[in-house]
Formats: sequence, structure tokens, C-alpha cells
Amino acid sequence: MFSIPRPSRRHLLVGGAVGALALAATAVLPSTNAMAATGCAVTYTTNSWQGGFTATIMVKNLGDPVNNWTLGFSFPDAGQRVVQGWSATWQQSGGAVTAQSMSYNGSLGTGASTTIGFNGSWTGANPAPAAFTLNGAACTGGTTPTTPPPTTPPPTTPPPTGTTPVAINGQLRVCGVNLCNRYGRPIQLRGMSSHGLQWFANCYNDASLDALANDWQADLFRISMYMQEQGYETNPTGFTNQVNNLVDKAEARGLYALIDFHTLTPGDPMYNLDRAKTFFAAVSARNAAKNNVIYEITNEPNGVSWSTIRNYAEQVIPVIRANDPDAVVIVGTRGWSSLGVSEGGNSDEIVNNPVRADNIMYTFHFYAASHKDSYRNEVQRAASRLHLFVTEFGTVTYTGDGAVDTASSTAWLDLLDRLKISYANWTYSDASEGSAAYRPGTCAGGTYAGTSVLTDSGNFMRNRIRTPDNFPTS
Repeated sequence: MFSIPRPSRRHLLVGGAVGALALAATAVLPSTNAMAATGCAVTYTTNSWQGGFTATIMVKNLGDPVNNWTLGFSFPDAGQRVVQGWSATWQQSGGAVTAQSMSYNGSLGTGASTTIGFNGSWTGANPAPAAFTLNGAACTGGTTPTTPPPTTPPPTTPPPTGTTPVAINGQLRVCGVNLCNRYGRPIQLRGMSSHGLQWFANCYNDASLDALANDWQADLFRISMYMQEQGYETNPTGFTNQVNNLVDKAEARGLYALIDFHTLTPGDPMYNLDRAKTFFAAVSARNAAKNNVIYEITNEPNGVSWSTIRNYAEQVIPVIRANDPDAVVIVGTRGWSSLGVSEGGNSDEIVNNPVRADNIMYTFHFYAASHKDSYRNEVQRAASRLHLFVTEFGTVTYTGDGAVDTASSTAWLDLLDRLKISYANWTYSDASEGSAAYRPGTCAGGTYAGTSVLTDSGNFMRNRIRTPDNFPTS
């Protein structure tokens, strides 16, 4: 509502393994009407790195239809744990793991399959489970690798040649419920959001972005282009050029650029549908060759249904995909991007009726002094089922002003760090409000590095963002 070398701050995890296991069996599984002789096939694929791994499990029903299934298996090693799962409700007791189907994937007809997965941790070894059960019945067939063991090491993506976030991670994509880098590893981006370009253009120049990249050691710069309030609608060409210029500045510093189509009033994104199509057609065509661009297609929808937001997204996303098929696209959520919580809803409406598009994420916004346990609980619940990106949050109240709530801000960022949810803080500006990172008048003075020019919020956020990143590369 924002040049010092830094290779020492990047702690890259090395080592890794890729394994695959398939199980096909004839077993007795419950059907919708009675117990019946049925069959199942399970394919378990894992990508491992030192201390962690991502597992993908495809369950295929080879027999009679089943409803409300539960998949069970046991980890062979005592140090293996499920950390965060998706597309199922996950539980672990000792080494035993169960995954209970969700409402949208609980019915498996004959020949139907569904894919679930989780991020895990390991301390001793990370072997694949040897057996699975479906609705309590064992899939008891023999186990064979999905592909023959390689006789030579498989080809890998070359290691990064630079130390900036973009040089290390390259083109991002969504995998499971995470934002992942070019190596397929979950990562978290941490950065700052601009204020409205129509008001604070003087805050976004070479010196300020040098400070963001080198002094703050950020990964991300969110470019907030308001539609109304003296924004884009007053000069579409001028604001489009301004956004593109800032994308270039971010690229030059190895920062990811999050292009924010900042809609707030009115809250119905359909009001700006034509403007959105025009704008995103222009910026996606111009920036398609870049690998540092992320598109946020509606900032804070409010006063409208999820189905309206979904309809808007399914019209705008194809415009971007026509030019830039690989970039991550982020969709706003109901209730000022609160997953519906601020309007009495929750994330179930999205889970049960997701946007029909690939490589997308969903937005969550919060202001730490106003949004506390009930909002954190919903993010915790939603994070195992949805791809979340906190594209805007503040350390103060929802008004953007007031004192920093250090306790709530810390609780929020600890949660986002643990779940590997990326974020941009509001706001990298010198606005006369508590959420601003810089003291009023800073942007006119031209000095941005160091702590003397920062507000309480700026000091808090700089300290959090400067901690080492975890960008695994193998």
C-alpha cells in the first residue's frame, strides 16, 4: 500500500536423490455400496535434499468405485516426518501416516486416480515406504521401480552462476502447495511492496532499489499500480511504462518483480476487467522473456462472491498465458484477500471451486495489529490445501497506521517462514503512516541504506528480511 556483494548470505542445501516406487495389487476395498474385490495402484515419487524432501503420491482405483478413502503407509526410518501436506488431511503417529481424502477428491470411480503429496523431513535416512493400504485393505503386490535404476548420474540443472535471488532460483513455478525454484525445490521470497506509484514515484529509483537489494538483502519488489485513486485509469500508457521500467530495475538487481494490479475501491474486480486485459496483454508481451516477473491480477476484492473473482481470473489469466505461459499468476481472494475471513467465510470456497488454471497461487493479506489468531488459524488450515502468497501485509493496523505490533508481527512471520509462504511488506515508502519503512522526507533526501532513515516498522522488517535465505539447488 514500497553495491555490496552478498554471496555469504546464501546458504544453499546440496546433495539429493530422486526415487520412485510403484505398487499394483489386488485387494479388498470398500465401495459405495458393499465390500468388493477391487484393485489399486500407488506411485510414490520423492525428490530429496539434505534433511528434507517432497513426496508425490498418485492413487489409482483399479476396481469398484470408492468414497471417502484413507491412504495409509509407514515410514521405514524413525527420523522421517510429514511436515506439510496437500490435497488430503494428513496425520502421523510414530512412523504411521494416514492421508484422508478431501471433499473434492473423495470419490474414485473405476480407473480414476488422484494425486496428493507432502513436504517432509528426515534425519537418518529417507527410504520409500514399502507398502500402502487403501481404506484399511493392503495393496499387497510386488514393488518395482517406475524406471530402471540409472547406471550413470541423471542430468541436472547446472548450478547457479550468480548470488542474487533470480540468478539462483531462475524461473519460478508452483509445485504442490509451494512456490518452487528451477530445481523443483520449495522456496520463500521475502521483500517489500511499493506504495501507490501515483503518489510515491520519487521513492523508486536506482538508489532505493540498490538499498532494497543490497542493504535489506531482499528477494522481491512488489510494484503496486493503483487502478483508481489517480492511478492507471488516468494515464494507462504512462503507468504501464512506469511499471515496465521498475521491472527492468528489479531485474538488473536480481530481484523478483511482482506486478500488482492494485484494485481496492470499487471491490468488484469485474469493474476493471477491460483495463486488466489491456494492461496484462501489454506487460506480459513486453516482459515474457524475463524470468523474474510474477503477476498479481487483483489486489483486494471485497463485497463480491468468490465465484465473481474466479470468473474474473479465468478471463484475465488466458491473456497473460498467451504471451507468457510460464510465469506464476496470483489471484486475489474474497474479503480484501483474507481468504474470505473478513467477510465471514473461509478457504473452503476456494478449495471446493478453484480457479481452472495451472501455475497459480492465491493471495492472503493481513495487518498484524488487527488480524490475529483467527486469521493465523485459517492460514495454517489453508496452507495444506492451497498455494498461498502473502502479497501484502503490515506490522500495524488495517488502516496502515498506528504502532508496530511486534508480538503479532513476529507470530505471523514465524508462521510464514515455517510454511515457506512468500511475502511482501507494506510499504517501501516514506508515507506519513506507521506502515511506512522510511521516515517522512527520506525519498527527497536520497539516502536509503542503514537504519537511521527507517521507522520502527522499517527496522523490524529489515532485520527479518536480512536473515539468510534457504534456496536449495539440488
